[in-house]
Amino acid sequence: MSTLYVGASGFSYPTWRPGFYPPEARPPDFLRLYAGRLPSVELNTTGYRLPAQEQFRRWADATPPSFRFAVKLPGHRAGIVSAFAEHVSGLGDRLGAVRVVLTSARDEGMIELLLGSLDASFRIAFDLRHPSWEGIEPRLAAAGAVRVDDIDADAPFRYLRLREPPYDDAQLAGWAERIRPLLVEDVVVYCYFRHEDEPTAPAYAERLVELVGG
Repeated sequence: MSTLYVGASGFSYPTWRPGFYPPEARPPDFLRLYAGRLPSVELNTTGYRLPAQEQFRRWADATPPSFRFAVKLPGHRAGIVSAFAEHVSGLGDRLGAVRVVLTSARDEGMIELLLGSLDASFRIAFDLRHPSWEGIEPRLAAAGAVRVDDIDADAPFRYLRLREPPYDDAQLAGWAERIRPLLVEDVVVYCYFRHEDEPTAPAYAERLVELVGG
């Protein structure tokens, strides 16, 4: 399952001790411990403040070569795209997907600007929050991009965000059944569970990995 990157939306949560992290774990150790159990994490902090390139390098250095980060780019801040690309390059080959969030009504010019400005090698997933964006999927597919949560996209990857916990085993098994055929077709799948104070997100992620493998 080298093409399934499942995890949680974030990792730096002291309240995940002792349920996920050891009770004695220190915050500087959280990412290393997280990456020892899960293959990917979604970083939301990059959508609010762009960390220095060196911070991205430190995150990469704390994880194994197979680990992948998904990073958030606020689409309305097109002026930071160049700096964003430069900074996230610190992740090297651990950069998985870039989630571009747009909350405004449909503006295809913005899509074209972002597609033209972002590195062509990025896997770009557009998180389009306004209903007026319905029907934009073929344009994204033509650029090799996807819309978040479009599991039927015509693209070499998918980006799923499971935001409605709790999830019981039957629900997770249902997601596993939908994901498994994609992996057989060599589609890369990124899938992230919403953070909660309790370590439910990493538990769901670990269980989903088990179910897909089973």
